[in-house]
Amino acid sequence: IINNYVEGTQAGARDEASPSGLHFRDSRRKVDYVLAYHYRRRLAQHAPGAASPEPRRGSASVALVSNGGTRKGRAEPQQQQQDDGQRALQEWPGLPGLEVVELSPLDTLEEERRLQREEYECNLLEAGLEIEKDPEDKSQGLSFVRIHAPWQVLSREAELLKIKMPTKKMYEITEEKGILKTLNEIWCKLTEPLQPQVPQQENTKMKTLSYPFSREKIYLYNIKDKDTFFDNATRSRIVREILKRTSTKARNSMGIGTLIANNVYDAAYPLHDGEYEGQNGDMNERKLLYQEWARYGVFYKFQPIDLIRKYFGEKIGLYFAWLGLYTEFLIPSSVVGIIVFLYGCITIESDIPSKEMCDQRNAFTMCPLCDKFCDYWNLSSACATAQASHLFDNPATVFFSIFMALWATMFLEQWKRLQMRLSYFWDLTGLEEEEEHPRPEYETKLLQKKLKNKNITTESSNEFCHICDFVYVFCLQNEKEKLTWSDRMPGYAANFGLILFMIMLAFSAVFGVIVYRITTAAALSFSTNETTRSNVRVTVTATAVIINLVVVLILDEIYGAVAKWLTEIEIPKTEKTFEERLILKAFLLKFVNSYASIFYVAFFKGRFVGRPGQYVYVFDGYRMEECAPGGCLMELCIQLSIIMLGKQLIQNNLFEIGIPKIKKLFRKLKDERTEVKEMDPNQSKDPQQWDLDYILEPFTGLTPEYMEMIIQFGFVTLFVASFPLAPVFALLNNIIEVRLDAKKFVTELRRPDTVREKDIGIWYNILSGIGKLSVIINAFVIAVTSDFIPRLMYQYAYSQNGTMHGFINHTLSYFNVSQLKAGTQPENSLFAQEVSFCRFKDYREPPWSPHQYEFSKQYWAVLSARLAFVILFQNLVMFLSVLVDWMIPDIPKDISEQIKKEKTLLVDFFLKEEHEKLKLIESFIARDKRKRRSGTKSRRTRAASFSQCQRSPKGSFTSFSSQHTVV
Repeated sequence: IINNYVEGTQAGARDEASPSGLHFRDSRRKVDYVLAYHYRRRLAQHAPGAASPEPRRGSASVALVSNGGTRKGRAEPQQQQQDDGQRALQEWPGLPGLEVVELSPLDTLEEERRLQREEYECNLLEAGLEIEKDPEDKSQGLSFVRIHAPWQVLSREAELLKIKMPTKKMYEITEEKGILKTLNEIWCKLTEPLQPQVPQQENTKMKTLSYPFSREKIYLYNIKDKDTFFDNATRSRIVREILKRTSTKARNSMGIGTLIANNVYDAAYPLHDGEYEGQNGDMNERKLLYQEWARYGVFYKFQPIDLIRKYFGEKIGLYFAWLGLYTEFLIPSSVVGIIVFLYGCITIESDIPSKEMCDQRNAFTMCPLCDKFCDYWNLSSACATAQASHLFDNPATVFFSIFMALWATMFLEQWKRLQMRLSYFWDLTGLEEEEEHPRPEYETKLLQKKLKNKNITTESSNEFCHICDFVYVFCLQNEKEKLTWSDRMPGYAANFGLILFMIMLAFSAVFGVIVYRITTAAALSFSTNETTRSNVRVTVTATAVIINLVVVLILDEIYGAVAKWLTEIEIPKTEKTFEERLILKAFLLKFVNSYASIFYVAFFKGRFVGRPGQYVYVFDGYRMEECAPGGCLMELCIQLSIIMLGKQLIQNNLFEIGIPKIKKLFRKLKDERTEVKEMDPNQSKDPQQWDLDYILEPFTGLTPEYMEMIIQFGFVTLFVASFPLAPVFALLNNIIEVRLDAKKFVTELRRPDTVREKDIGIWYNILSGIGKLSVIINAFVIAVTSDFIPRLMYQYAYSQNGTMHGFINHTLSYFNVSQLKAGTQPENSLFAQEVSFCRFKDYREPPWSPHQYEFSKQYWAVLSARLAFVILFQNLVMFLSVLVDWMIPDIPKDISEQIKKEKTLLVDFFLKEEHEKLKLIESFIARDKRKRRSGTKSRRTRAASFSQCQRSPKGSFTSFSSQHTVV
């Protein structure tokens, strides 16, 4: 690059842009990567005086501006150029061609960034990349650096990265036989209308043998065209690796990440394959993905996983494969959940406890719900609540809880099998973990540590820059030094303290909602309106859940930002470590935030209210809230359903659609405001692909996508005993979520860098942990929150005829109203009859007992049964889960056999190719011997024949020494 133009281009001339927007101006070389930056032309003012300007006194800095500087000269660091310029002015004050200008602080910063860009781009050229730049012909604006990787660079880096590439060898995949083959064929025919219309491999029964690329064994690979041998995703991945490891001396920039962090460049991204919609008939992979995957109109079709993996890389391909399998598994669980709900609807008329509660002939006079202002009331007035509770609190929910625990195990096992199958077909088997580059923040912290250890002090910015150059070289030479636990101790301490504070904040929010419920219920009880007093519980529950939902949504956004900041101050060394720590922190905080209120309703509400005459009070006069007459399970169902549906509707859908569009609009307005409108006659009328991709939202990782699905998985499994319809709503959400994420990746995000991963990483461990935790929680929900165990105990231990008749009376205790504390009795009671005893729900001794109001024997019997059920349920489900895990192998049998077969074929293929190469060499040697005997050629001819052999255009072999290749 000379004067911001491609070498060979005349100064002041600009070639026509590539028609496709995906190539250099020569329309031959493909754009593999793009760097974008904002520039600002120097607004310097000349010193007043004669033709030879003199530097002003007190100027911020003095720069030597040379017209027509060479590439080598421009690559020097800024400080060295300034020193050289000042030395030249002192030695040759009248030197022609030199111009002294005064730079403002803003110009100085811009000049420093320009010099860093030039040095970095020159280093990229030295690495073998080819670069094309836009001319900076405006006072300020946006410019792009387009990068192309030639064959020599691609082949070199592919060998270093051990990228598996297809060889000439193809082999037949062994198919399943017998009944499995027949079932598979029937399934394929039935699902044919659901298959996406994307190009498939001509012969699906054949698979190409792949092997890590090697230039010495180039004859093994099926190279028809060097320009298309590496696909776009692989090319961009190779260029990204070069960008990450290419450094500059200026300010110790250790790759493109540091340069973007220092605002030297604004963005670095690979290009999309063109427009996803338009009138032109050219079909590309992006447009194909949009038509067959990223539209809501194709929600019923399967996902083109192979095309997704080819375009976006293995990591994103695995995410959508996991999301698709999870959505498919929600179908059977939704069907069973609907059956359980319908069972509750059908048996509601025959449920004896509900009928007894609704029978007005049973005069169950209940104790007041609040002090002084609440009257006695009949239990039959809570008939609707009791019937609604039966919809979710019935024997079928126990079966459903066991089913969902086994469902979670089946899902995880099936995912492991699918993951292994994809690894085989995507050539990820035996994938080694690549050595990751340290994060820029880690390198900066390490540099600061070394400066501190060396006790280097600087008195001026000039000395600091020279020391930075020295330390940068020292850093490269001494790579063993690293940050220790003592260096990270402040970060760890901040993490511990702030995470604890954030967890307490979530609990405080729950406590605040509890206080709201108590105080609002008391305030509404004072109302003179009869309708208001009769609907106190419904009003308080509904408003409290909505408030809780809003708090959860707000805290979720705060916790996401806090988790990221806490991970950054820990200074993880690599991006993978950073991502894993971020996931753990974000999951912990969001798990507590989402489920804290649900845990309260399930296990704590109504447990510490006391009894009539000895109620537990908060804030000196407000009684702790009790469960509804039908139990807390109905309130748990309401709490769970509203939070789950609210998060899915607002956070997962509206936020995902709205926030990217708002960010895109703000970025576009910012660029239009900062860029000066200047007429550029050379500018292309139509925006190029790099312009269109720049205004898209940057890809920030898959953590938010996984996180919302993991939280949803918790809603589906953890408290499913209280809400059997949770899988149904999750399924409906995921049908939209798949297409929403697809549309976001195809149309609204810049193309992500391809990352090769063989699994979903730490997310699988989190899923497995939630699955095991769900067994324990559902056991306690059934045993403690529902009435399943008390009903079972009554029917088989206390009922006279083995039926549920008399169950309601059995669960209600007596209280003598004359023992109510003074000032707590109902004022102006309008109850139809005089009340001597009121009832309350608990197992306590009656007032006429010697041990009045103490826990009765039934209480201890039921408590023992609850604990026994938890132990039995947990062990039974865990045993069944282990049994399912043992019965389903992690690796499908056919895939295991294919992997073994592939290894054998690979060895045979190598030996065959090596044998053919040796035969070819021997034939050349024999021919040379015959020619030498005939006297037609000399010893020099034989050497020439070897050279000719080594330069074979077909690429059969590269060197004579390669015959000793170790297989």
